Amino acid sequence: MNNTRRIATLTPMNSRFVIPLCLALLSAVPASAACFADYKAKRDNPLRLHYGVIELPDSACASTAAAAAEIRTRLARDGWTLLNVMSIFERDGLAERKPSAGQFFLRY
Repeated sequence: MNNTRRIATLTPMNSRFVIPLCLALLSAVPASAACFADYKAKRDNPLRLHYGVIELPDSACASTAAAAAEIRTRLARDGWTLLNVMSIFERDGLAERKPSAGQFFLRY
């Protein structure tokens, strides 16, 4: 009887499945937010104002205009109108803004 151990090798046949599987698993890892922004918004009838902090994807971090487009879309779903983007910042700026944002801290 032959007791030689079989060593797994990556052949063209099984690489056809292994490589796409690895790529799929890597793409399933959630991406962390590239930045955050604080903003002011309003809702009419009756007039309501709020200050909020929002997590943004990397694509919206390049400028306040890019951030505004992303924020405007999210707020509109609940009937809010974006007034302005105050600033774009990193994770280390969250703690100081949390008390002011209240219920609108990372809500959208």
